[in-house]
Amino acid sequence: MGIIVDLDVQLARHNLSVGEFAAAVGITPANIAVLKNGRAKAVRFTTLDAICRTLDCQPGDVLRWVPDADADSQASRT
Repeated sequence: MGIIVDLDVQLARHNLSVGEFAAAVGITPANIAVLKNGRAKAVRFTTLDAICRTLDCQPGDVLRWVPDADADSQASRT
């Protein structure tokens, strides 16, 4: 799948740990790890809303699409 999750970038920009972020968003650190590692199959809009509220960002700051051929090389760099 060509969806890349740039959550690490946003967490670093806001100097938030995974635990702090998970508590603020209201999901488990394990689910944050699933998102960060690109293993999530879906994201609820309520979760995306909480992520954007916590990080004061837009969905496009957290999620981006790249063509499938580029997805593998992008994922290995993050």
